[in-house]
Amino acid sequence: MVDKVRSEDILRVIKMKLVVGIIKPFRLNAVHNALHSLGVPGVTVYEAKGHGHQKGHSDIYGSVEYVAEFIPKLRIEVVVPDDMAPFAVQAIMGGARTGQSGDGKIYVQPLEEFIKIRTGEIGKAAL
Repeated sequence: MVDKVRSEDILRVIKMKLVVGIIKPFRLNAVHNALHSLGVPGVTVYEAKGHGHQKGHSDIYGSVEYVAEFIPKLRIEVVVPDDMAPFAVQAIMGGARTGQSGDGKIYVQPLEEFIKIRTGEIGKAAL
């Protein structure tokens, strides 16, 4: 006897990715617009601080040197279907790139499940 396949079980099979971008704060609008033009339905943004190989920066205010070891950044997260991840990466790169040191990084991670709390929808339907 063949078991019935429920639509919820089919949605669990759709692979999803978490695309995370660490970007300069003033590039947020460009990145957001690029993602929106792709049809990415939602973006989560966190304030962050960190440094890469440049190890921070120093400025002089008046006659006092100010050293900032951690540079302000934004962490952007989007959840997209597996096949849309390369496009989301390109959108973040295009919006964030200035050509200067410290433009940021992008990480792509697989998601095991994605569930909308309000409706209980799973996978792509939860976006």
